[in-house]
Amino acid sequence: MSKWTTANIPDQTGRTAVITGANTGLGYETAAALAAKGAHVVLAVRNLDKGKGAVDRIRQTTPDADVVLQELDLSSLQSIREAAEALRTNYPEIDLLINNAGVMWTPKETTADGFEMQFGTNHLGHFAFTGLLLDNLLPVQGSRVVTVSSMGHRIRAAIHFDDLQWERRYNRVEAYGQAKLANLLFTYELQRRLTGAETVALAAHPGGSSTELMRHVPAAGILTPVVERLFQDAAMGALPTLRAATDPAAFGGQYYGPDGLLQQTGHPKVVGSSDQSHDTALQQRLWAVSEELTGVTFPV
Repeated sequence: MSKWTTANIPDQTGRTAVITGANTGLGYETAAALAAKGAHVVLAVRNLDKGKGAVDRIRQTTPDADVVLQELDLSSLQSIREAAEALRTNYPEIDLLINNAGVMWTPKETTADGFEMQFGTNHLGHFAFTGLLLDNLLPVQGSRVVTVSSMGHRIRAAIHFDDLQWERRYNRVEAYGQAKLANLLFTYELQRRLTGAETVALAAHPGGSSTELMRHVPAAGILTPVVERLFQDAAMGALPTLRAATDPAAFGGQYYGPDGLLQQTGHPKVVGSSDQSHDTALQQRLWAVSEELTGVTFPV
């Protein structure tokens, strides 16, 4: 059986894809691949200067690429609402929403709204952004919401409802695990709510990928030679996301990751997630808390 690559992406002409964190790493590779297949791609980025650089790089490879920028800071609910309003106005129909942006193992800090940075950006930011855009996906046949999680959802991961914002203590690894577990709980609960709708929700993880996400890893500079040998590049790491977003055979609730040893590297396939991520009561409790914290409710 042949391995899935970007060559398997169907023609995307006429489709609109919104990708968060698309100016570098996995998001950039996802945007470049979709643009090369004819999609109109919106790079939703915090840093517009870096975003312009990403647009230029995509157009160097695909001169007729249809790519634009939208400012979005997922650590600010105000920015999320402003970006969503602009996108709702400009794109009555959205085919793909790819929740890719994220931070990993950051020092203790909070978002503009007082949320712990990893939980606030990786989960609550995308929760709010998706809820505000979903009306523009629901009428579109074949529309998808793809959220990027991580193998970190298995590492010391739990939803600490008694201290979601890590105000009593802080462990950067556990906080990342909580955020990435939340991404999967969100995806599975969203898919349950979308039952019977045109839109489906899927998740993906990149395995071990060498990207800027590693910048907060302690001794990252020292580890770089090791990372380069053991991890795959961002283009390979983006393949699970791309397959979840475009494979005609994919369906709601699936989780894609690399097919290699321990899902570290390789080509994308359907993979399993932790038992905890499939806990329906946990999914629903997190959903209710996320609505309360963000003030965003979903039309499903």
